[in-house]
Amino acid sequence: MMNKEQKKNYISEMTTRFQNSKAVLVAHYQGLTMVQLDDLRSKMREHGIIFKITKNRITKLALEKTKCKDLSNLFTGPTAVAFSEDAIVSARILSKFAKDNANLKLIGGIMGSEILDKIGVQNVANLPTLDEARANIVGILKASASKIISIFLARSEKMSSLSPENSETQLKK
Repeated sequence: MMNKEQKKNYISEMTTRFQNSKAVLVAHYQGLTMVQLDDLRSKMREHGIIFKITKNRITKLALEKTKCKDLSNLFTGPTAVAFSEDAIVSARILSKFAKDNANLKLIGGIMGSEILDKIGVQNVANLPTLDEARANIVGILKASASKIISIFLARSEKMSSLSPENSETQLKK
């Protein structure tokens, strides 16, 4: 049981996290063992993501003054929150973990100022990361440049095969 001072500190900490995180994802964890939760936390920590089990009633108080206040209805039952700067990475980790552990259920979240439902979180998990998107663009540009160069080379080879003697004979025909 928390005393008043602890509750005040908890509300202050959670308000700051909700306000400063670019992505907040909410999940239910009922049925997960401590070993599974620790495994999930360590995977999240590797990417700078904070995964925190919440106290719903007090967390709702922390939500009231933040951009995440619309998530308040998600805080029922055994709830955990992932706070991160990159919604795609946190959604991927949670989605992959949920596939392997049926007891973890993604229920929603917020990315920037956009509220996400369960399907929205899944869609975010399927997006390419910024590095993957950059690699795809470079690949497309590189492939296009290679095709253009090969077209120019092919045209120049045809032009060079038309020597002055060959072009005169072709003109006479």
